[in-house]
Amino acid sequence: MKSLRIALVGAGMFGGDVHLRAYADLQRSGISPQLGRLGLDKWGRELADVRFELAAVATRTQRSALRAAKQYKAWSGHSPASFFGEKPWAELLSKLQGLDVVAVATPDHLHTPVILAALKAGAHVITEKPMCLDIAEADQIISLAKRANRIVGVDMHKRYDPDHLRIRNDLKERIGQPLYGTAYLEEPLEVSTSTFKWVEKSDPFTYVGPHWVDLIYHYYHSKPVALTAVGQKKRLVREGIDAYDAVQVRVDFENGMSINFHNNWITPSDFEAPVNQGHELVGTDGKVESDQQYRGLRWWRKGGGSRTANTHFTREVQRPDGSTGFVGYGVDSLTASLAAMCRMKFFGATRESMTEFYPSAEDARITVAVVHAAGVVRDLNFRYLRAGKGAPVTARFGADGITIIDPNQFVAGRKRVWNRIYCKPI
Repeated sequence: MKSLRIALVGAGMFGGDVHLRAYADLQRSGISPQLGRLGLDKWGRELADVRFELAAVATRTQRSALRAAKQYKAWSGHSPASFFGEKPWAELLSKLQGLDVVAVATPDHLHTPVILAALKAGAHVITEKPMCLDIAEADQIISLAKRANRIVGVDMHKRYDPDHLRIRNDLKERIGQPLYGTAYLEEPLEVSTSTFKWVEKSDPFTYVGPHWVDLIYHYYHSKPVALTAVGQKKRLVREGIDAYDAVQVRVDFENGMSINFHNNWITPSDFEAPVNQGHELVGTDGKVESDQQYRGLRWWRKGGGSRTANTHFTREVQRPDGSTGFVGYGVDSLTASLAAMCRMKFFGATRESMTEFYPSAEDARITVAVVHAAGVVRDLNFRYLRAGKGAPVTARFGADGITIIDPNQFVAGRKRVWNRIYCKPI
């Protein structure tokens, strides 16, 4: 029997709402029904008899672990084992042998220890974005994955949005050479004030900006060469939270384009959609405007205001028996990674031959480099702005690594304009 055993670490907003639901459908119906969405229908017959099992769920608290297990049983009829604690993945990996995949949906700053532990235990990994927050950690993950001959797939689901596929495969060629653009994703205030307890360890660009950095890189496969970043702290300070309300990052790429990434997590609760998001690209012969918040479906009612919905991300599909399937681009990158893992386990495919079929750790390294450098530049510019010294700090990427350019920096009483924070090529 062909079987793939999965463990999920983290069952919060994405772990519980997307991963858990997606694995329930895989356990019920297998992977073949999803492959056509990815253009991988040629693998449909070969993978049709692969059985999927969510063997365990691990979360920080017992309550959340039991809640996730109960919900999974309601969807699939199967009860996964439950683990909980400050480092629940450690107990999970020590007690459950023969896991094929560990899915990581922990807070951003906790991705790396779970990924490394899973790889050392011999499992493939699917992780939420960003893969990690430090470029050195990214290289450590990539190196270990190669040695272990395991896949690390990253949930970069915006690649799979049908509008973005049209831009990548068609429209970006029609607008000529890329010049500049803007990408924005604005999260609701509740995310930073109640949903997440770890916002002081992150910022809105680190949290959701990776989606857009990855998408732009996926469009053009052009590496970053420079960036600058600034951030603001006003609204959340009123709540007693020492975190950035908003962050703006401008990245310049090898192909000459310049993209501004704008992110916040303070959007008022009465905004008509879960998030506000979109992007624009200007080329030498045209422009693309893509509004991912308003897809054309809007309604309003007494006492509820106007609302919009993104039915492309995930949606329930009614089955004849009254149950529902779960489809959308929010599931597609998970499916792509799992399909590649199945090809390796059951059909002898090499790790290298599968890289083009899913969002890989090597691609994620580019995003991590941007996130890492943006955090350093943002904090320096924030400090200098408060001191009346402007926002002059930038970062440079290249064969010599990541270099921070800081005209205000003094070392041992002498001005030193640059500081290399990582020495391996980007």
